[in-house]
Amino acid sequence: MAELGELWQPVLLSLQLASLTTFILLLLGTPLAWWLARSPSRLKEVVAALVALPLVLPPTVLGFYLLIALGPSGPVGWTSSLTGLRSLAFSFTGLVIASVIYSLPFAVQPIRSAFEAIGPRPFEVAATLRASPWQSFWRVGLPLARPGLVSGAVLAFAHTIGEFGVVLMIGGNIPGETRVISVAIYDYVETLQWGKAHMLSIGLLLFAFLVILATRIIDARAQRKHAS
Repeated sequence: MAELGELWQPVLLSLQLASLTTFILLLLGTPLAWWLARSPSRLKEVVAALVALPLVLPPTVLGFYLLIALGPSGPVGWTSSLTGLRSLAFSFTGLVIASVIYSLPFAVQPIRSAFEAIGPRPFEVAATLRASPWQSFWRVGLPLARPGLVSGAVLAFAHTIGEFGVVLMIGGNIPGETRVISVAIYDYVETLQWGKAHMLSIGLLLFAFLVILATRIIDARAQRKHAS
């Protein structure tokens, strides 16, 4: 029982981190994706490139600079210390901030593609009915982009579950606070605890398969609906 409790601790912490990160990404990423899909601004592709940067940037590089920013001497860490708060590095809050930044493109890109796939016609019809841009967003854009929202949420959640480099750099390996599944597997391998590493790794393999299957089903349904 003690062994199962030890294994469940990083699992539950990872689920908590992924759920909170996905919620924040949907709140921040949806309006950002809407702006990227609909704005005529020339700066939008610059913003899109910044959003996509974690896709090509090594996780350790991103984690290193986040560690500097959130540490006691960094701008964020120094500001938090003025308010009496502890350093955000090596804390669950720091993990959430790092995960939101690192998983941002996995949420924004599917949602942006869904908004772009709608086309201008539905919004032109809404405008003729005197719908404001805000009303068009809520009553036209979001309902039609629902498959992209679901895909973005699923991908962001799955990506957060599988993070390693960023969470290790910014969170370390503190049991019950920053020791997520990927870090626990690394620790078990280092200490030659192969059985525990196998159990967590098999769980992640099954989870990854289900995520890929779910996203393919969502995409197939969206394509059939669009074709009809």
